[in-house]
Amino acid sequence: MSTFALIHDAWHAGEVWDRMVPGLIAAGHTCHAPSLTGHGALKHLLGPDVGLQRHVTDIAGLLESENLVDVILVGHGYSGLVIEGVADRMPERVAQLVYLDAMIPADGEAAVDIDQPTRVRVEQAAATGESWRIAPDEPTSDGWFGVTEPEDIRWLQSFIGDESARCFTEPVRIRNPQTFHIPRAHIDCVRGPSPEAARRQLPTLQPNGEPAVVRQLDAGHDSMVTDPDALVDLLLRFTRRRS
Repeated sequence: MSTFALIHDAWHAGEVWDRMVPGLIAAGHTCHAPSLTGHGALKHLLGPDVGLQRHVTDIAGLLESENLVDVILVGHGYSGLVIEGVADRMPERVAQLVYLDAMIPADGEAAVDIDQPTRVRVEQAAATGESWRIAPDEPTSDGWFGVTEPEDIRWLQSFIGDESARCFTEPVRIRNPQTFHIPRAHIDCVRGPSPEAARRQLPTLQPNGEPAVVRQLDAGHDSMVTDPDALVDLLLRFTRRRS
């Protein structure tokens, strides 16, 4: 059985995975869905000093404190950078990286280098009295993070909050040669706007030289909210592929 660490997108919290965690556990797997610093139960810690490296440390600390090995790290959106940073620090504990509609960085890149709308948000915030605080977009009639049902949007609103600009401007470091041997898989959410995956072409090869593993999911960006069973099924396929 596998151990999953599910890492939420910017503005979100660990609660966003609540609808799919039971499915992974029912299949016999272990699941961890922490909130990054500044989110969920740690919302009160949000401040200008919170950045990407703090979030990498959050997850590296989880793996160490729980003595987790052979972990499948799932990074949603912005957390594509987080899982890369964790893998670079402790590749010996990571079995696979899964990018869920996620940013795919190269060494030294930050979110603002990958995603132009994020860069615009950071620049706009710089002209305000709280230049470090980046609020999420407001819900629209076309949906919010790919979520369209009013009840689901209200649920998201119960835990979605602001993000620190430093999360988007701090670069990721990917320099450990062992990192490039870790298998990677990509899930491209194709319903409606696909914020991250559509802005950078998905790779044809993994860093280890093997063909890229890319799966499409007929869901919006927050697929763990709208299509949790379909997302669980995809993740379970990755575990069978490894066995």
